Amino acid sequence: MRIGITCYPTFGGSGVLASELGRELSKKHDVHFICYAQPFRLEESDIPFHKVNVVSYPLFRFPPYTLALACTMREIVKKEDLELLHVHYAIPHSTSAYLAKNLLQDNIKVVTTLHGTDVQLVGLDASYKCVTRFSIDQSDGVTAVSHFLKELTKEEFSIERDIEVVYNFVDPSRYRSEPHEEKIVTHVSNFREIKRIPDVIDVFCKISALVPAKLYLVGDGPEIPLAEEMVRKCNITDKTKFFGNVRSVEDILAKTDVFLLPSKLESFGLAALEAMASSVPVIATRVGGLPEVIDHQENGFLCELGDTEQMAEYAVDILRDDSYRREIGKKAREKVEKCFTSDIIVPQYEKYYREVLNTS
Repeated sequence: MRIGITCYPTFGGSGVLASELGRELSKKHDVHFICYAQPFRLEESDIPFHKVNVVSYPLFRFPPYTLALACTMREIVKKEDLELLHVHYAIPHSTSAYLAKNLLQDNIKVVTTLHGTDVQLVGLDASYKCVTRFSIDQSDGVTAVSHFLKELTKEEFSIERDIEVVYNFVDPSRYRSEPHEEKIVTHVSNFREIKRIPDVIDVFCKISALVPAKLYLVGDGPEIPLAEEMVRKCNITDKTKFFGNVRSVEDILAKTDVFLLPSKLESFGLAALEAMASSVPVIATRVGGLPEVIDHQENGFLCELGDTEQMAEYAVDILRDDSYRREIGKKAREKVEKCFTSDIIVPQYEKYYREVLNTS
């Protein structure tokens, strides 16, 4: 198959998933990425990348990326004779793909993958809701990364069409566990309000009062200044390390003992999946798609939103008992290998592509 992929080329889950999917697909198919920048996970890859150039003109207060992307999609589809455009994140990628398809007046197929905030937050805003629904309806195929997200999309947007659930995945061979001396508690995110960064700090403060440990904060975003302020106020500066965005998060996870994810909402929780692949026990909130990934007290822990006392209690139990930590971590890795590997998930995408291509 000849496939074009568009995503946000950032450190977020949708860009990571799209990049890894493209990498796997390129082993058997002709894959091209069409984005405003090369996805960071593909910087050393030879997968063709086509940059979307957006003209900066004084009249435009906000450069019209949606239109520039549509024109670039049209150009690459014609030049590379692509059969299918797979766009990740509904806003604005599915809209651009719809425009490109109509500009081509061709039978190019469009598959849209919904990742979460594109429909949970941005897409539900009154400024975008009608066009989000339209673009989903006009796609030839639609997938969601969890059953939770599928049902939420259908309900919030009154979608009647079918949405295929295809989970996120990892390549287990990239993830490992390494011996280390210090107890490490890690959080990885885009540091937005929805990730509840104050809860991360609060949980760690409770942990560090009982168990000697270090806190690793990985990622970047608007809540970083708040995190830095809370770390100072809690007097844990010497126990906390801010990493910013990193290209090889698996190196940090390899030396992690507990992973915290106290989010207000997660459509799937790719960060949790990466931790589980590293045999790290995850303590998360019982929200969104996380219960589809984590089996409570079997291969991780799920707590009610805001229950930092319970999260800290689980963490302390893990940090105080290495055999218990290894047992939960082993089962977490087994869950990944059983349900969420590239060998399992990528064929599901390939099968879905063929179904879409075979529809009239």
